Amino acid sequence: MGQYIAPLRDMQFVLHELLETENELKKLPKHADIDADTINQVLEEGGKFTAEVLFPLNHSGDREGCTLDKVTHEVKTPSGFKEAYKQYVDAGWPALAGDPEFGGQGLPMVINNSFYEMLNSANQAWTMYPGLSSGAYACLHAHGTQAQKDIYLRKLVSGEWTGTMCLTEPHCGTDLGMLRTKAVPQTDGTYQLSGGKIFISAGEHDMSSNIIHLVLARLPDAPAGTKGISLFVVPKFLPTADGGVGARNTIFCGAIEEKMGIHGNSTCQINLDAATGWMIGEPNKGLNAMFIMMNAARLGVGMQSIGLTEVAYQNALVYAKDRLQMRSLTGIKAADKPADPIIVHPDVRRMLLTAKAYAEGGRAFSSFIALQIDIELNHPEEAVRKEAADLVALLTPIIKAFLTDNAWIATSEAMQVYGGHGYIAEWGMEQYVRDARINMIYEGTNTIQSLDLLGRKILGDNGAKLRKFGALVQAFGELHGTDEAMSEFITPLADLGDKVTKLTMEIGMKAFANPDEVGAAAVPYLRIVGHLVFAYFFARMAKIALDKQDSGDNFYKTKLATARFYFARLLPETATLIKQARAGSASLMALEADLF
Repeated sequence: MGQYIAPLRDMQFVLHELLETENELKKLPKHADIDADTINQVLEEGGKFTAEVLFPLNHSGDREGCTLDKVTHEVKTPSGFKEAYKQYVDAGWPALAGDPEFGGQGLPMVINNSFYEMLNSANQAWTMYPGLSSGAYACLHAHGTQAQKDIYLRKLVSGEWTGTMCLTEPHCGTDLGMLRTKAVPQTDGTYQLSGGKIFISAGEHDMSSNIIHLVLARLPDAPAGTKGISLFVVPKFLPTADGGVGARNTIFCGAIEEKMGIHGNSTCQINLDAATGWMIGEPNKGLNAMFIMMNAARLGVGMQSIGLTEVAYQNALVYAKDRLQMRSLTGIKAADKPADPIIVHPDVRRMLLTAKAYAEGGRAFSSFIALQIDIELNHPEEAVRKEAADLVALLTPIIKAFLTDNAWIATSEAMQVYGGHGYIAEWGMEQYVRDARINMIYEGTNTIQSLDLLGRKILGDNGAKLRKFGALVQAFGELHGTDEAMSEFITPLADLGDKVTKLTMEIGMKAFANPDEVGAAAVPYLRIVGHLVFAYFFARMAKIALDKQDSGDNFYKTKLATARFYFARLLPETATLIKQARAGSASLMALEADLF
């Protein structure tokens, strides 16, 4: 139902004009030969695959869902999913950003990131199967032994095997220090793992010949809390000496969760009954190793939300241009028709522009982060790598929380454009709303991301990382502050930057006396900083658009109009958010729990 066309023009604008990706990659020896033509070719082919192969399976996959055979514990994915995955593997897509040592193509993260936006626009539920494999690959690549790398990485890079991460248990979600799954060491160097995990995305399916589970568990003598967690690789089938698939391991899917959305992805309850596993990294240091996969997942969830925002916008726009309803308040616009298309109405345009602005702002922001990851991993100078790493650490919780909040807003607005038809399943819009809602919850709820941003990333280092991003904002303002045409963007950007600085200091001082002040302010604070990030990138995009608005390419006029809408209609939200963040904890904590 509906349509999806990869937004290649805007992606190319972000990568080539905004971020000057080709020039940035030339500073990285590993990627110095990547040029704009290579980037464009990959994105064009990715656009074809996602639109032609994956998008047609999105609505049907949601309707059909996954089915579990309770006798064999095998899961069947929706019709067409397995065949689409074979096409994905045969085309070499899983290897896009993989290490060439293990069969990967070695392309930069910034290209892979754009491809994943397309995948998520086309079919978020399907994309979660290979998406989780990327995180498992990254974790094993960073912390696995050479033997583990030799066994698993080539299979993950090729897509022959897929991966998951098994963290959550019925009695503990975010508080992993409470987990109970046990790992008992054996004389042969393996471990026997027993316990139960829930909410395991892609935990069981029929798309690959083996599934590699990364499992958090406790050793018998482990200390309590998060300091006593170890990480293990627990394959569905035990690998053979020649790298093939051997005996079935005792890790099974006990049930599939009945969910509000992403029905095409099997969210599993996983049972481990003395399953054979191998430790990754050091004993009791598993959470640190797993953070690589968790951070990758948080970035991935941000990309899921941009993808949903984009596809919801595209379809709402088509509908708004076609649907006839009433006449324009300023006079008839379609005299040959019984009513005007609803795109003439101001509030319909507000809804469309909200989704458009959140998609384009998110695309610029996430592409910047992906490029910073490439710099962090590959730049020859340690100081440059450290600067990039600090920006990635600071902005990752914003990628996860701000973009997923925005997708919930944008998909809801896009559904509203359809009126009553938006609520009807056959149009496909209500699925985007349902799918978007989970993104605000998993991989650390958005409240957890907000606490991480304010408590750990900002107050935890006395604002050092925040000042590094603030320096980017300040430098841009100083460079273009005398340009009268840019004042409508520079002035509110600089103003918000000053307010963020003052607000951060205020909250920090209050937190010394009462730590609850951090919890009370964190959620609005993250959205404020998220808007600061978006305002920075929209100001940069507006500068390019201003310079090229008379080029004859209407793309730049559209970009400029979108930037103006963002500053006029979306950025002002920060005024209310600042008041909320300053309101303190008193009104939240005054009521005793038993009086609720």
